[in-house]
Amino acid sequence: MDWNLAKWVEDGGVFMWPILLCAVIGATISAERVIFLFLRASVHAQTFLAQIQRHVLAGEYESALKLCNAESAAVLPRVLKAGLLRAGRPENEVRDALEEATLEITPLVQQRIPYMTTIANLCTLLGLLGTIQGLILSFHAVAEASAEQRSTALASGIAVAMNATFAGLLVAIPVLSVHAVVAARANRILDEVDYASARLVNLLNAVRSESKGGPVPPPSGSLE
Repeated sequence: MDWNLAKWVEDGGVFMWPILLCAVIGATISAERVIFLFLRASVHAQTFLAQIQRHVLAGEYESALKLCNAESAAVLPRVLKAGLLRAGRPENEVRDALEEATLEITPLVQQRIPYMTTIANLCTLLGLLGTIQGLILSFHAVAEASAEQRSTALASGIAVAMNATFAGLLVAIPVLSVHAVVAARANRILDEVDYASARLVNLLNAVRSESKGGPVPPPSGSLE
């Protein structure tokens, strides 16, 4: 049997249209978050931090900054750059810079993710409304339609109920699944930022200790 989208939407009743709208919005947000969190905002944290550590311990702050600038779209390099630019400052200023940069990137990482659960729940509820509408139409057909029209009206009501339920779940399940993946990815990125920030502070302290308490030579372009 051929499947016709327009006929399916028509058979599902009026609540199919907001479900389709939610599907478009949910797909758009899901695609944007996957692209951002897995491609644009992400670097291999362990490898990147190892490279930063090597440059910092060698006193090559310019090289460390160039490494961060090369990955300027990713959130981890942006945060570490803020700390490296204050490498010659006291530890509390380095920590403040890292915390400020973390607060700046956190909304970028987490934005629009909560909307995905809202869309999934809304689709489920809209499907339930469509189901109730279909049941009301079915009961109305049994109660008031003539014998000749009863079976047709009853089938129409059942179609509304089943199609709306199916459509709501068809949208809600994938959106919730993608939400679980992107939320876990966002949390992992923020955890990596926290760890790398603490690691950078410790590295700068180690360099400062090796220089017998003298200041860490700042890179050019810092706030010295």
